[in-house]
Amino acid sequence: MTASGTADDRPASAPLPGLHRLQALPHWRSVDLLSDLHLQQDLPATAAALRQHLLQTPAEAVLILGDLFEAWVGDDAAAEGFEQECATWLGEAASRRWIGFMAGNRDFLVGPAFLRSCGLHALPDPTLLEFGTERFLLTHGDALCLADVDYQRFRLQVRSPQWQRQFLAQPLGQRRQIAAQLRQASEQRKRDSGPEAYADVDTACALRWLDEAQAHVLVHGHTHKPASHALSPGHTRHVLSDWDLDHAALGHPVRAEVLRLGVDGRVARIDLAARAG
Repeated sequence: MTASGTADDRPASAPLPGLHRLQALPHWRSVDLLSDLHLQQDLPATAAALRQHLLQTPAEAVLILGDLFEAWVGDDAAAEGFEQECATWLGEAASRRWIGFMAGNRDFLVGPAFLRSCGLHALPDPTLLEFGTERFLLTHGDALCLADVDYQRFRLQVRSPQWQRQFLAQPLGQRRQIAAQLRQASEQRKRDSGPEAYADVDTACALRWLDEAQAHVLVHGHTHKPASHALSPGHTRHVLSDWDLDHAALGHPVRAEVLRLGVDGRVARIDLAARAG
């Protein structure tokens, strides 16, 4: 997520990928949007908060827009340990309401076997949600961070079928080790550059996507900068919150927020961290 390269290196545009449409079911009165949970073994409070929300939310549908997991090294990881525990309660939640999953930059290797086992619905990136009288363009957000040139090159590499086949052919333990090394390198880059250097969504590209999708509202995660912005007159961007309920003692912000859409057009931010406190 760190910005690097020069302005001349940046792509002039990023065309809107093939657009998937999700028509809300007739009985949906509210939809919860969330992202960037980064679930892992040593973040038990964050995982517990998500489990509780998925089981108890009044929303008829929950759409997870990427980075549900800190790292995902293949669906065979869900046969044991923490991933298996997550699969169990995700399946329980999916038996109560419609839950969609969109891959992020951390868990793009989540495959159909895992989603099928949990009863989750795959959401291609981007997805156009048609709900009530509004159209919401949903994306994880990383594809729009054009200033992060090094990451865009890395993204292109790891999203290729050839790279994924080669990676998934390695033993599970070796894949876990590689993922741990990549996470450590990413955290080191963050410490070295500072949060002010993190790339953000390219406004011109975001507006181009909205125009092509014939939508006025963009919702994304990835940047860990929760806020709502006016992209231009008549166009709004809602940035989802990352979640962290485990590092308050270290001085990290305590965050666990849901963006709730109402069939009447209302958009509200629900602060679950405040409720937990």
